[in-house]
Amino acid sequence: MGIEAWITIAVILMAFGLLAGTRLNPDAILMGGLAILLISGVLKPKQALIGFSNEGMITIAVLFVVVAGLRETGSIGWIIDRILGKAQTASVAQRRIMFPVAAMSGFLNSTPLVATLMPGIVDWAKKYQVPASKLLIPLSYAAILGGTCTLIGTSTNLLVDGLLEQANLPRLSFFEIAWVGVPCTIAGILFVLISQRWLLPGRRPAVSPQDDPREYTLEMVVAPGSSLVGKTIEQAGLRHLRGTYLMEIDREGEVFPAVGSHVILHANDRLVFVGDIDSILDLQKMRGLSPATEQIFKLDAPRSERCLIEAVVSDTCPLVGRSIRNGRFRTRYNAAVVAVARNGERLRMKIGDVVLRPGDTLLLEARPSFADRQRNSRDFYLVSRLEDSTPVLHEKAWISMAIMAGLVACVTLRWMSMLNAGMIAAGLMLLTGCCRYETAHRNINWPLLISIAAAIGIGEAMRIHGVADLVGKSLTRLGGSDPFFTLVAVYAVTVLFTEIITNNAAAILVFPIAHAAAMGLGVSFMPFVIAVMIGASASFATPIGYQTNLMVYGPGGYHFTDFARIGLPLSLLIAIVALTIIPNVWSF
Repeated sequence: MGIEAWITIAVILMAFGLLAGTRLNPDAILMGGLAILLISGVLKPKQALIGFSNEGMITIAVLFVVVAGLRETGSIGWIIDRILGKAQTASVAQRRIMFPVAAMSGFLNSTPLVATLMPGIVDWAKKYQVPASKLLIPLSYAAILGGTCTLIGTSTNLLVDGLLEQANLPRLSFFEIAWVGVPCTIAGILFVLISQRWLLPGRRPAVSPQDDPREYTLEMVVAPGSSLVGKTIEQAGLRHLRGTYLMEIDREGEVFPAVGSHVILHANDRLVFVGDIDSILDLQKMRGLSPATEQIFKLDAPRSERCLIEAVVSDTCPLVGRSIRNGRFRTRYNAAVVAVARNGERLRMKIGDVVLRPGDTLLLEARPSFADRQRNSRDFYLVSRLEDSTPVLHEKAWISMAIMAGLVACVTLRWMSMLNAGMIAAGLMLLTGCCRYETAHRNINWPLLISIAAAIGIGEAMRIHGVADLVGKSLTRLGGSDPFFTLVAVYAVTVLFTEIITNNAAAILVFPIAHAAAMGLGVSFMPFVIAVMIGASASFATPIGYQTNLMVYGPGGYHFTDFARIGLPLSLLIAIVALTIIPNVWSF
């Protein structure tokens, strides 16, 4: 090997060491490694930047926009509610997530599937105070495993099938790989569900919602014609809320102060909640409920252009000593008060009747420009905008879901590529108002995209300078003249390359090596093809081997070693299952 190959190996070892042993951001580490390869001359600029024009990376970028549209219209929340039901513990949620996701992943590309479900699962984890780290690795693993069950389950399967066509070899049928994919999926899911208590980390944010002493009083009204009408408090999911509780119901002037779980909701019921800011935000997004104050409908901006803002009333505010209604708060500030917090005191009155005092914290619905205008105003001590607080556009949920369904149909039926379908779907989300440009830009995970692009560039260095080829041929030689041991070696090198240089690159590199090994032994190539397919998808031990692992890495708050702790034994289990089944279904 030349000096370029040794530099490449050194950079890879350095990157893995930093990822495993430090808390530096993965994008910084991988970009640093790519920069070394570029500056040292190992890669030319065009080669180093190949990942930034990679179709898969760009596809993920546009899918973030699609997912933003689904989230802004409440579609993700609806999907998660259907999947998780009334699960309130991590173990139940894992079970409800993994089996449906694995089934869907057999027919839907795993990347948009994980991208779609991840924000809703994070929100659910926050609501029920379950560490998101207990759910996101299972989400990614279920999507990976389910993709091994059909020909269209992963882009790797389609890629290998295309390589078979190029080599003038028989292609695979739609469900042929299911003979090994389904047992691997069942074994993998059961392993995660059984071992998660010991092997999955419980990473929690440094500051929890309980650290916030503010207790807001919020009025919501049951919208006429909504799905909540006719349901009991229990059925509507309003009984055991985390961080908040239903204090009373005002029904046409009659007040129910002790709300039982079997009370049936009527249209226009005014529900009074008391809770922390995070729970209040969740209530604002709940389908079928809307703020009880009529003032929000009198603001001069559509709800899609508004956000929630916290403002602390100062002692020089001209409305101190006057009620919110009589002080004409909305007219004066072009903002509607939707909730009030007062030093832990529970306010038992309508929001409009609250008489303002210095120190009251108001939750306002207004244009984002309100925060800029009032930040230095003497009327408020503090003004701050709440992130991710744009009112949910439930009325456009059907549009966003129709766009997503169209994307899935176009890709599944092979009418167009994932990239083309994703770009069209992202454009439609923006054009139909399901997602604003600013929201779309904010929801794109730039560090993730940089990590993927840099990893592809480092993998390119391995390919160009023969590092991958040398490792692959060395391992396959260990199989000698025994077809089974050669099959084991092919599977092992595929898994190794997948963990280091991503799944598609691993399949492309190992395919010709496996074909040459089969021809040299004079045996059928088909067992080796299946081994490459499964091995290229069996990426569990590192976050950089598979795109969905990288996608959950940051939101889950994981360390690099978290994937190795549960991923290494899972990889070994899948290897045992796959290598036991493959020779018995596809004989040598």
